[in-house]
Amino acid sequence: MTAPDAAAARRHRGPARPLTRRFRLGRLLLARRWRQSLQFRAIAVSLSLTALAFFVTGSFLSHQIADRLFTDRLGQVLAGATADFEEVQASFDASDASDRDELQAMVDSTLGALSTDGSETERRWILVPLDYTSGQTLIPAQSQSPWMTSSTVPPELQERLADQDGVYWQPASVRMAENGDEVPVIVVGTVVDLYQNSPYGLYLVYDFSDPQRTLDAMHAVLLLSVIVLLLLVGAIVWYVTREVVRPVSSTARVAEQLAEGDLGVRMPVSGSHEVARLARSFNRMADSLQEQITQLEQLSSMQQTFVSDVSHELRTPLTTVRMAAEVLFNAREDFDPVNRRSAELLYHQVDRFDSLLADLLEISRFDAGAARLEVANVELFSVVQDVLEAAAPLIVSSGSVVQVRSELGRCTVQGDQRRIERILRNLVVNALEHGEGRPIEIIVAESETAVAVAVRDHGIGMTEEEAAKVFNRFWRADPARARTTGGTGLGLAIATEDTRLHGGLLDVWGAPGEGACFRLTLPRTRGRRLDPEDPSPLPLPPDARAHPERAEVTATGTLVLTPAPNSDRPAGAEDPAGAEDPADAEGTAGTEDTAGTDAPADAQEVQP
Repeated sequence: MTAPDAAAARRHRGPARPLTRRFRLGRLLLARRWRQSLQFRAIAVSLSLTALAFFVTGSFLSHQIADRLFTDRLGQVLAGATADFEEVQASFDASDASDRDELQAMVDSTLGALSTDGSETERRWILVPLDYTSGQTLIPAQSQSPWMTSSTVPPELQERLADQDGVYWQPASVRMAENGDEVPVIVVGTVVDLYQNSPYGLYLVYDFSDPQRTLDAMHAVLLLSVIVLLLLVGAIVWYVTREVVRPVSSTARVAEQLAEGDLGVRMPVSGSHEVARLARSFNRMADSLQEQITQLEQLSSMQQTFVSDVSHELRTPLTTVRMAAEVLFNAREDFDPVNRRSAELLYHQVDRFDSLLADLLEISRFDAGAARLEVANVELFSVVQDVLEAAAPLIVSSGSVVQVRSELGRCTVQGDQRRIERILRNLVVNALEHGEGRPIEIIVAESETAVAVAVRDHGIGMTEEEAAKVFNRFWRADPARARTTGGTGLGLAIATEDTRLHGGLLDVWGAPGEGACFRLTLPRTRGRRLDPEDPSPLPLPPDARAHPERAEVTATGTLVLTPAPNSDRPAGAEDPAGAEDPADAEGTAGTEDTAGTDAPADAQEVQP
């Protein structure tokens, strides 16, 4: 194909694409309208069913009318044709013509009389010999009109007359020479003997254009009536559905406003019908909900104020008691064994009480909406190292070995370092308490939009029901509440709120006897919120074997740092958040390999 041909083909195909696009757009709009509008659906269904009913009824009426018109007309035609055939045959039998000219004159006079007999039925005749090979053909085929020949007669009708005698008919269409229009006709034929058993087919062609015009006019009237009735039905259905759907739409709008927090909105009420009763019931329900929500808000506000005030008020006496407990604890060596034990218990319980007050104050800030983030660039490996150093005494007492695994050289995120450290500390402490002395992995990974830290233990694990409740306040899996550190039961609830402030996600997985895994996923940049459907950089639970070991805290509390994976960024380069990360040098300093010695040179002893 040449270039001009290709250009012409493109121009030819050009209009089809916009038409296809418009058709698809219209189909989508109709589908959306069908899903969203009850009134549109009711009108469409009503019009479709009404059109179907009209089509069935109109088809039946049209068939009956056409059958009646055709049957009556056909009866008249056959009766007249039979009489004409008998008259023609009688005329042929009474004639004594013997040569060709006399026979032609007799045929002209006999058949010519059919055109001038004054009959109301318009007809034209055609005379065709049935046997061209016997030599008995006295006169050729002829017809009343020059534009009508033997080919006008249907071949099936000619064959039937050649096989058997009788009067037969068949519908056909003929193009009139006068105006060139093709009109429906009925061809009626029979066999006549012209002279000494010379068979000829005599055909009378009857014009059926008048019944057809009558039928077409009736079809037009029926179609116009159907269109008018469809418009009328559509208008009626639109008005009725509008009166029914409008209150429902108003109810939906009011319900949406109530769901958005506008508790003062109400439905207008007029009359005493069903819709008015619905509006009154809906308004009473809204009043009840508003009253209950107001009471709950007041109760929640009073509860938050109470917790906050009590926590603050307990600070002063608690400080005094703490000072006295420290004095007694420091002087416990001078006491007898009973008093010495009492001083130790008092000191530790006061410390636990102080932790509980701190957690209650933090929860009250979350409830009051007063918690705020102090955003900075946070290096996660540095935070993990600080958490492990602070948890070294618990690591020693639990007997677990904690491993930090990651493929990253460093991992930076914009967030509140204090809150991120508190989240990880809660997760690590929970893993140590429920790990039953088995290894614990901390896995760090990142993607283009998020970072993830997973804490995986291999302890007692949890069921799906326990995993669904683990973030509830004051909930614990062990009914006896016997824990190593005697926590408050608010740690994971506070971790959840800290994660929410960052716009991240905190997920949990657990299986009885296989351990549990908590995964913290945070957006890398400030202001972005993660969706639960967004993929996390780490699966849950993650495969620890897929990540190289970064650091290890042994059961003796020794923190061993291994060389970090090579980073694509040079030292001192800016992190993805746009700021330098000085913590990376701190977290990986002194990691040079010292193979061949009993203890690595970069090992740091963390004293419990």
